[in-house]
Amino acid sequence: MKQYASVFLFLSLFCLTASAFAQTKLPVPRNIQAAYHKGTRSKDGAPGKNYWQNRANYKVSINFTPKTRLLSGSETITYYNNSPDTLHKVWFKLYPNIYKKGVPRDTHIKPSDLINGVNIGRIMINGETRDAGKSVVRGTNMITNIPALPPNKKMQFTLHFSYTVNKHSQIRTGQVEPGAFFIAYFMPRIAVYDDIDGWNTHPYTGTQEFYNDFCNFDVRITVPDNYLVWATGTLQNPSDVLAKKYVQRIKRAKAHDGITSIIDTTDLKQGNITVQHPTNTWHFKADNVTEFAFGTSNHYVWKSSGVKVDPKTGRRTRVDAVFDPKHKDYYDVVNFARKTVKDMSYKFPQWPYPYPHETVFDGLSQMEFPMMVNDNPLQDHAASIELTDHEIFHTMFPFYMGTNETKYAWMDEGWATIGEWLISPMIDSTVVDHYGMNPYDHAAGTEVDLPIMTLSTQETGAAYYLNSYPKPALGYLYVKDMLGDSLFLKGLHHYIKLWHGKHPMPFDFFYSMNQGTGRNLNWFWKRWFFERGVPNLAIASAGKKGSEYRVVVKSKGSKPVPIDLTVTYQDGSTQKMHRSILVWKGGNRTVNISFKPKGAIQKITLGAPHDADIDQSDNVFTPK
Repeated sequence: MKQYASVFLFLSLFCLTASAFAQTKLPVPRNIQAAYHKGTRSKDGAPGKNYWQNRANYKVSINFTPKTRLLSGSETITYYNNSPDTLHKVWFKLYPNIYKKGVPRDTHIKPSDLINGVNIGRIMINGETRDAGKSVVRGTNMITNIPALPPNKKMQFTLHFSYTVNKHSQIRTGQVEPGAFFIAYFMPRIAVYDDIDGWNTHPYTGTQEFYNDFCNFDVRITVPDNYLVWATGTLQNPSDVLAKKYVQRIKRAKAHDGITSIIDTTDLKQGNITVQHPTNTWHFKADNVTEFAFGTSNHYVWKSSGVKVDPKTGRRTRVDAVFDPKHKDYYDVVNFARKTVKDMSYKFPQWPYPYPHETVFDGLSQMEFPMMVNDNPLQDHAASIELTDHEIFHTMFPFYMGTNETKYAWMDEGWATIGEWLISPMIDSTVVDHYGMNPYDHAAGTEVDLPIMTLSTQETGAAYYLNSYPKPALGYLYVKDMLGDSLFLKGLHHYIKLWHGKHPMPFDFFYSMNQGTGRNLNWFWKRWFFERGVPNLAIASAGKKGSEYRVVVKSKGSKPVPIDLTVTYQDGSTQKMHRSILVWKGGNRTVNISFKPKGAIQKITLGAPHDADIDQSDNVFTPK
């Protein structure tokens, strides 16, 4: 009777445990629960029936003088209040104020780059002039009182602004070298007003990145002659600013798969590339994007190539690399960039590249923008590939998806990291990319190792890095491995279809992946993204059992990690075995793996490049 009672008790406990894991629920904060109650979001991962988001049209004209680095301009913003709330104030983002004297920041700026902030010369609201001095400026935020703006109404703002572009301390924007500049975040932007937080009031201090509405941009950039401009969007007036042969080369580049030299060193020596006026105004338009950035130079060469990104429509994307010819690594960047765009379209995430061009600009940062990348040159071949595909992959996350990088850096950096891991070997099979793995193995379980769901605004240093890059990337990778490519992409495409051009939050991603795959993945989301713990597998025992060899793998930590065993035989041959994270779903602590050996075993090794493990000293078994 005791034996049967023990079996009955064991089965009861097993069923209770299995049931608990099957019914795992994610811990939802009160402010997110409120969105479900309001109907702006839903627990199946789709936008709710009452979902809304605000938008704006920006018409901008700027003058940039490279000699003095003075950027001045004006903008007219038509802002659409699609929210159910009447707005009585508007928050603006003055991102260049990170260089303002006395502003809190978490990055070093040289004294020579400190400025008095963005000068707002005049503000007009619906045609009426307002005293700009009455707006309250707090660091990189500016709060302006407005006449009541009811739901489903629009309001027009006109602002005049100017500031001096930084020269020595480039934080994603500024002078690269004499005659070359990458300029971003230059125009006053209306902050996001959303259904979760209302106004996005988080200041920009240098580490956390950005959160902007999807807007339409119509931008005119005036620079001296011989300066070329590359920017977000499509150039509207190429014949007004470029000599005829260069206009023809641009058209030819997009239409052909090979590499076209639009401007080479011979062209630079001959000059007369731009129309010879004292200044030229470059006119760009970009619709439904979250940001606008541009680069300008009077001595960069320009390599370009076309890629068919959508086989159904035949749509093509032009891929550019513009750079100082002394940076020899950049001659390969156009190939890396082209392959990245193609592989993103056809292999991962298998989504047609959404924009008409992608330009990699030779800069001093490693930063992404819609249709633009600001990348420093690198002499290491593999590092150059990894940087190029990482930044271009951001096109999907955050730009196409509109995620809140300020609060949830892992919703974009984690995707760019897995994109880098997967696409780098596609570009060059000799590249083994395990960016971030060593830092995570080293820091997992320490005081800085916080749950991924910790807000990025509450993190700095190693905590921010781990939760933005390797940890979420591993989470995505392990789910991809468990589901298989086809089902994983089905879930990912479901998420993209639901939320591109909108503002998804973490739970929107989790729930839409569950819905799109038809699998309740909450057991994994909870353990990997919400809970503390460490990845730590070990070979507990190994030995022959009859004609088979049995290896017992023990999980000494709480994070689900794939099992990869490599059996090395005395003759040098190897045999590999793999188990996905699914083997840990039930909360078990051990997994038995049996196999028939093909000869005398020299050793058995546990682990693979993307299998996180804080202690690898117990990952090798050697038969005695």
